[in-house]
Amino acid sequence: MSGPAAVSANLNRCCEIIELNSQIQGQLFTILNETSREGGHYAGVETIKTRLLPWLGTCFSCATSGRHFEDSFSLTQDSVEKERQLRELASNQTFQLQELQEELTSTRLQLSSVQQDLKTSRAQEEDALRKLNRMNDYEQQIQILRDEITILDAQNSVLQSRLARSRSPSPRRSEIKSSSLLPSRSCSPGRARRTNTSRRACLITRFGDIYAQERLDAETLLRTYISDMEMVQRIIYIAAVESFSAAKMAYRQFKIRVRDTLSLGHSGPESLEDTVLDYIVRHEDLYDVQASVNEVIRSMNINPKISFPPEIDFIVISTLIRELCRVAFSMQTLFPPLDIAFGTDGELFSETKYYRSFDSDFTALLVAYHVWPALMEKDVVILKGEAVTKRGALWSRRSRSSSRGRSRSSSPGPLLAHHLSRSRSPSPLRSTSPRR
Repeated sequence: MSGPAAVSANLNRCCEIIELNSQIQGQLFTILNETSREGGHYAGVETIKTRLLPWLGTCFSCATSGRHFEDSFSLTQDSVEKERQLRELASNQTFQLQELQEELTSTRLQLSSVQQDLKTSRAQEEDALRKLNRMNDYEQQIQILRDEITILDAQNSVLQSRLARSRSPSPRRSEIKSSSLLPSRSCSPGRARRTNTSRRACLITRFGDIYAQERLDAETLLRTYISDMEMVQRIIYIAAVESFSAAKMAYRQFKIRVRDTLSLGHSGPESLEDTVLDYIVRHEDLYDVQASVNEVIRSMNINPKISFPPEIDFIVISTLIRELCRVAFSMQTLFPPLDIAFGTDGELFSETKYYRSFDSDFTALLVAYHVWPALMEKDVVILKGEAVTKRGALWSRRSRSSSRGRSRSSSPGPLLAHHLSRSRSPSPLRSTSPRR
């Protein structure tokens, strides 16, 4: 067969072969695709790259133009580059994951160390809290023991005072006359007046020490029973005022008895007044300070400005009252005598007499209440006292005085009832002659 018919037949046969070949290649690529899919997303890449791609490039190099070859080659390079990037990304992710795992392990170790430190701190805190609770218990027990010691001291003083009065007889006139002739009792005329300056300085210093020490001790003791700081300060101030009042009354009575006794046998160049004063200065130990303490407590029990828990008595501050009575009694032997300033709530504040307390209203002009009295020599201030100034002090004082009731009865507490019964009965100190 020749001619155009033969060419057509050959071309048809070639087309059939190409169609069959394309069908076979399609089936082969399907098998290749299924095979590569079984191995995973990137499985068989090396085989395809080393076997299939070069063969495809060789097969199509003759049948396609140079542009198609460059496109296929660039696609091959792109796929290789993407594969390299994917591998680098996978390796970087693996490295970062390892670093994160190491950091997580380190953080867990640090957390474990912090938890251990926290457990140790909690154990130390619990131990310190237990020690603090024990210390608080010890302090409470110590405070209770101190209160009991104070009460026992007061009772002991009462018993010793009774024992001293029962054993020491009153001096006879002959003893008083001869006492001036004895070397141990010899005293030059006006000795009390000549020692007035030194005794005055000592008593002023002692009054300041009581303000700095005994007052604060009494304040601390009262705070265990009374939470109101104003009431505590009022109690201490009234105790000071009543102590001076009781001591001055006792001094006047003591002086009258000494004068009556010494006037019967008085002789000598000195005056009777100087002789009486010298005798009192030399025999201040005859002063019945416990009777004054009982009188002060009795007066405080009926004072409407202060209150106290009914189960506790003002005898707990008897140490402060006793020291104030002794100092006040000795101050009456001075010439001129020292005394405390008279003060009332709501009075005009005086800068020359008082210091303002730290909790005062420094712009207020009226005294709300007094903390400590000023020490005076006639009209001259020797030591300043302390007062609290507040606005509206006069009106608040009036409202309190009209509404406040006593939280306890006017009778003394059970601890002091038998002590005060002694002060109401005649004592050796109230006899016609002073005791030694």
